[in-house]
Amino acid sequence: MEADFEKKLKEHIRNMPSLPTSVAKVLEICNNPNTSPADLNQVISLDPVLVGRVLKLINSAYYGLGQPVTNLARAIIMLGINTVKNLALSTAVMGHLPSKNKAPGLNMEGFWRHSLGVGVSAKLLAKKRGIDPKLTEEYFTAGLLHDIGKIPLNAVLSNQYMLTISAGDKERKSLFHAEESTLGLNHCTAGAMIKAAWKLDGAVGDTIVHHHNYGEYTEGHKDVLYSIVAANWFISFSGIGFSGDRHPEKLQAQVWEALGVSMEIFDEIEKVANAEIEKAEVFLKINTLSG
Repeated sequence: MEADFEKKLKEHIRNMPSLPTSVAKVLEICNNPNTSPADLNQVISLDPVLVGRVLKLINSAYYGLGQPVTNLARAIIMLGINTVKNLALSTAVMGHLPSKNKAPGLNMEGFWRHSLGVGVSAKLLAKKRGIDPKLTEEYFTAGLLHDIGKIPLNAVLSNQYMLTISAGDKERKSLFHAEESTLGLNHCTAGAMIKAAWKLDGAVGDTIVHHHNYGEYTEGHKDVLYSIVAANWFISFSGIGFSGDRHPEKLQAQVWEALGVSMEIFDEIEKVANAEIEKAEVFLKINTLSG
């Protein structure tokens, strides 16, 4: 069954629409260290949907501004290049995903709340550790999208995936290992296919692929990756949302050592995480097709 399932999975991902040209251009521009808000304004202004979502975000409860912002260039400056980049990426990615729970394996509302929790907690952790504020949106987006490989698994073989989640629960092992046992591959494998299909380079793509085999990771985005690994552990044990994993693996000591913190740091983060998740749900809704 493994070979047949992998064939179906590859076919499903191959048929997923590629990233829109405007979004691909935004990502390309933002990867240039010399990019200016004016460069972004020139590209985004050609995409009415993206313009609308940038303005929705800056005027949302997430930012809580007193006066409405109607000028795109000003909105880009206020949000910052990284936030706009991640909005564009999230808009494109979530625009391809089901808005309702059409398969029995994953409850989409619980799944996205878990994903939001990981993104928010990773961003809060980055702030606590003194990471440059200009870079913290990368942590949010990597956390938001880290489990995206579960979406095609759930879509392609939904009944078997429901049994996989159940098996992990009954056998008290992580969903990652339950996937390996029952399906012969895992959501990181599926995530790698999405990364390749959509050319998701950098920290976001690496996190999607390596958040369960992080001990073997040797590339240049270890801080983001380890932050998402720690945030994923925290959100899973806190019971915020549900990603299908009731028995997440214990973190290796190297995660805490690399981040320079202990797990107690989440005692402080927990106090604000729920409120921030509620605010971040605005960000998520802006990225849906109905938004």
